[in-house]
Amino acid sequence: MKGISMILKSILWLVCMMFCLPSFSRSMDEEGEFIRPTNKKIQYVGRISFKNPNAPCFTYPGVQINARFEGTSLKMKAKPMSGYFMAQIDGCKPFKVGFNAPNDSVVTLAVALSDEAHEVRLTYVIEGFKRRPEFWGFVLDKGRTLLNPPYMPKRKIEFIGDSMTCGLGVEGKNENDPYMAETENYSMSYASLTARALDAQEFTIACSGIGVYRNHAGPKNGSNDNISSVYSQTLLGDNTDIWNFMRYIPDVVCVNLGMNDVGTGEYDRSSLLNAYRNFYKQIRANYPRTRIVFLSGSMLVGNRLEHVKYAMDEVVRDARIAGDKNVYRFDMSWQTGDLGMGACGHPSKWQHEKMAGELTAYLRGLMGWF
Repeated sequence: MKGISMILKSILWLVCMMFCLPSFSRSMDEEGEFIRPTNKKIQYVGRISFKNPNAPCFTYPGVQINARFEGTSLKMKAKPMSGYFMAQIDGCKPFKVGFNAPNDSVVTLAVALSDEAHEVRLTYVIEGFKRRPEFWGFVLDKGRTLLNPPYMPKRKIEFIGDSMTCGLGVEGKNENDPYMAETENYSMSYASLTARALDAQEFTIACSGIGVYRNHAGPKNGSNDNISSVYSQTLLGDNTDIWNFMRYIPDVVCVNLGMNDVGTGEYDRSSLLNAYRNFYKQIRANYPRTRIVFLSGSMLVGNRLEHVKYAMDEVVRDARIAGDKNVYRFDMSWQTGDLGMGACGHPSKWQHEKMAGELTAYLRGLMGWF
């Protein structure tokens, strides 16, 4: 009986251990040196809400989190289901990491590094409007710490756009592929490629389906949640957290919109023109000296493209007549299919590279960034 009693006690102990052990992510939390998001040596770029300083939240693609650290390994912590980041260690080839499970809050970024100073650059590469991603910090080797922040370019670009700017479908195989977070990758978009080619900071406000006055498949008289209505929000759709435009003053703003206004259904050309005029004024009110470039992208053709171009041309003409000489227009090549297509008929990675080459050359000349 004594032997049976011991066996029963052993089984009970094992059951307790199975149900009481912390999750894998939690046990990893306890290994190493935890670095909170409030650490002053972490470098942030993008529309980020610090309402909860221990869990910075963001919704737009292109948000960057950079740091320099010492030691042989690095982990990052984020809210479960936050989605995908591109990570780069010491300037090597970037790789994708994901937080896509309910308990998936810690990801190992590097192990077996040389025991010296290293650099990490993280870029959020999908749209987080439904996920509401949060960054929860880093985990270093025990006893190690962060070093002074990495190099930050002095040049600054702000990109305002829709799904094309987000890099939707860029990793898809053809135009018939459905939308998936796995094939969206902002770091492969024309916007990110252009900024990196010009050695500039990139600051992106972009959302799939958004328009100047009418969102995708919206009513002819316009959508209430168009770009003008959300432009001042730190987090898309949240009117309780208003962005302080003094936190980031770009040298140039690139606006690539209009595709959703005219892409489907009926639209009103006068409403489109008035909305472009008002949005130009909104940008100018926040950035009195910044250059503004209105772009056309690669997905519109025919009359719909011409209607968008006309609206932008009129805004630039009127602004210049009124004395604002820092407003410009530029058209990137439209896609013919010879460079392949991404998911949902969006530009392929090769089309994005072509657009980036064109925009890089234009901005280099406009800004004198040689």
